[in-house]
Amino acid sequence: MNVLQIGSDVSIFQSHSPAHARIGAYGRMFGDLHMIVFSLKKQRLPRTRIGLETNVYPTASVSRFLYIIDAIRIARIIPDIDVVSVQDPFEIGIAGWLIARMRKIPLHVQVHTDFLSDGYSKHALLNKIRVKIASFILPRAARVRVVSEKIRSGIEERYHLPIPVTMLPIFTDVARFRDKETDPALAHRFRHFSKKLLVVSRLESEKNVSAAIDALKAAPQDACLIILGEGSERMRLEKLARKNDLSSRVFFEMGDPAAYYKLADLLLVPSFYEGYGLVIIEALAAGKPVLSTDVGIAREAGAIVTTEEKFADALADWFKNGPRTGELRNYPYAKVEEYVHAYCNDIMACTNGKKLP
Repeated sequence: MNVLQIGSDVSIFQSHSPAHARIGAYGRMFGDLHMIVFSLKKQRLPRTRIGLETNVYPTASVSRFLYIIDAIRIARIIPDIDVVSVQDPFEIGIAGWLIARMRKIPLHVQVHTDFLSDGYSKHALLNKIRVKIASFILPRAARVRVVSEKIRSGIEERYHLPIPVTMLPIFTDVARFRDKETDPALAHRFRHFSKKLLVVSRLESEKNVSAAIDALKAAPQDACLIILGEGSERMRLEKLARKNDLSSRVFFEMGDPAAYYKLADLLLVPSFYEGYGLVIIEALAAGKPVLSTDVGIAREAGAIVTTEEKFADALADWFKNGPRTGELRNYPYAKVEEYVHAYCNDIMACTNGKKLP
């Protein structure tokens, strides 16, 4: 089977990345896989071959406005494509739909973002446009794959699609987080704090990390907040911590999330919206409770779910009543091969219901 995928994850070009390994596994399952990745010329990404079955092509576009045109240009030189699978129903979805229409083949659409949530549309004008694009692309798909039940419910209620909408969560190596040993040096650094709250996130506005800092004001004085990540909001968040006299209790860090999950007592996820919420799965796999807004996989995975407005109150309640441990629920994969098999079958089902043995 000859599959064309279109995405934007440039880590595929890094030979030791999880994305690189997954794409290679998909190619071995399909027998012939071509991956077009939206990318800029200045990134200098080379065309890459993974194993014998997978070719990865950067669009190497001069501008982001040329991603779609360059993807179509590359697709023209790929022969005998049976199905196109796109990793979002937005700009990538447009490229996939145009190629599928040109080749007269099925379009498989993946949805990793809860684009129907209020927080998504409110965040930026581009997001409002993307919702409109998705409303055009999804009814033209042969099949849709989503990563959470929340996203599936939203799509089914809004569009009433006459096609299968499959829920396949993203694969996470839960054993890595479950079995991680304590880092003695890290534990020693934070030994003076009885409770350690953790945020693992890009520091961008949609992640609403400021809500975690604000919530810390109502926490006991011997509790701290560790913020693991980088982003454009870093300086603003540091300023907010100083303004609230919390600089001695708020720490900005970089490092292996698994070590910080082991150290932490509670993970905070105050995001306005999430595509999936991988950190929620990771923390719960490590046995740590999660306090989250109702985003991504939070509710179905076993997080404590609250609203943005009640986040500080919910944190205060956690200090009083717990729980002190977390339990990962409804996670379907015991090993990566199960995920790869289900993922490839979902794409293959677009073509006369073919399935892998």
